[in-house]
Amino acid sequence: MPRPTLAELTRAFARIGCLSFGGPAGQIALMQRELVEERCWVEQGAFLRALNLCHLLPGPEAQQLATWIGWRLHGVRGGLIAGMLFVLPGAVVMLGLSLLYVAAAGVAWFAALFLGVKAAVLAVVLQALKRVAGRALGTRFKIALAVLAALALTVLHAPFPLVILGAGLIGAAAAKWSPHWLGAHHGATSAGPLEAPRRLIALTAQTICLWLAIWGLPLALVFLTLGPDHVLWQVGLFFSRLAIVTFGGAYAVLAYMAQAAVSGFGWLSPGEMADGLGLAETTPGPLIMVTQFVGFIAAWRHPGGLSPLLAGLLGAGITTWVTFAPCFLWIFACAPWMERLERAERLQGALAAITAAVVGVIANLALWFALHVLFMRVSDAGLPDFASLDWQAALIAAEAGVLVFGLKRGIAPTIAICAATGLALSLLPLR
Repeated sequence: MPRPTLAELTRAFARIGCLSFGGPAGQIALMQRELVEERCWVEQGAFLRALNLCHLLPGPEAQQLATWIGWRLHGVRGGLIAGMLFVLPGAVVMLGLSLLYVAAAGVAWFAALFLGVKAAVLAVVLQALKRVAGRALGTRFKIALAVLAALALTVLHAPFPLVILGAGLIGAAAAKWSPHWLGAHHGATSAGPLEAPRRLIALTAQTICLWLAIWGLPLALVFLTLGPDHVLWQVGLFFSRLAIVTFGGAYAVLAYMAQAAVSGFGWLSPGEMADGLGLAETTPGPLIMVTQFVGFIAAWRHPGGLSPLLAGLLGAGITTWVTFAPCFLWIFACAPWMERLERAERLQGALAAITAAVVGVIANLALWFALHVLFMRVSDAGLPDFASLDWQAALIAAEAGVLVFGLKRGIAPTIAICAATGLALSLLPLR
């Protein structure tokens, strides 16, 4: 397969970072199209196996997949470039939106623009879900796993880790007794000699030590200069812990994060937490970028001797650092072992089943997002109040569906058109 130059890799991931709307489903679909189908830089089987591994790691799987692709093509330099360019555009946009939020919250045009973009993203997420499901669910067995995962989460409210563990065990058993249920893509693709385990172990240990130091550096500086009672220390420590348990994407830990940020620390209100999630949905990059919004608002509200602006900027910066630095640790430590993992048939069967189950998870999350975009009131049980249907959101979502599925418009023009529609509808006398 063609190997790009470092400049070509940089340009490709700069484009991906700016267009990676729609959460992990859309981002993975975007990388599939740009890097596997159009540029042919990564083989389809390797792409899916890496995605399987990323689903098992804490943190945003799409950003970790981007880091792995960069590492595969150009080593650590490529991984750093790909991973950072995947995050930086969204981080810059989120910081700008956070500043705008504290300055213009409640302004009518801001709310209208926000409504239009959210409704457009709903269509983009559904499109991406369709694409990813079409590639990941190649057998009836995988389709059944995806459906069961969605039902377990939606109807039974089963814990996400339990759903993933169950899918993994089923996949491991299927790989041994009925591997055809999982298709052939999870099998080994290489039969050459493997690198010596002793050298890999030493390399992995060095990588872990280095990235643990990088991860903890800003926390150490805050502790030494501002002390353990400052909000920046609390923010950094909290989101460092969150980075370790963020399995399954941002939605998997939203409840825990919201409870701690709202009720535990009192950093922001429940409504502001929902607004932050909406902002994260409308920016490129991982949805977990909502943590940056929370860190910004927390430090802005409780500057502790600093100016609100400086505290907010530092809060956003340290939150982003401790959220994404661990992602590089996980990938750079695990990537050299990928070839060995590719030859472990039961593990690959477990990972393939987990990938199918995650499609069900994404479908469940798409449903959750649709309910909260289209209805102004949703019960704790997840049932909408049909009388609270937001006709403007429904109209814009339908428009986005026509643009995406009917006219085959891209992500950026669809979001721009729907944002303009939201502003236009806000001028009507009826709501």
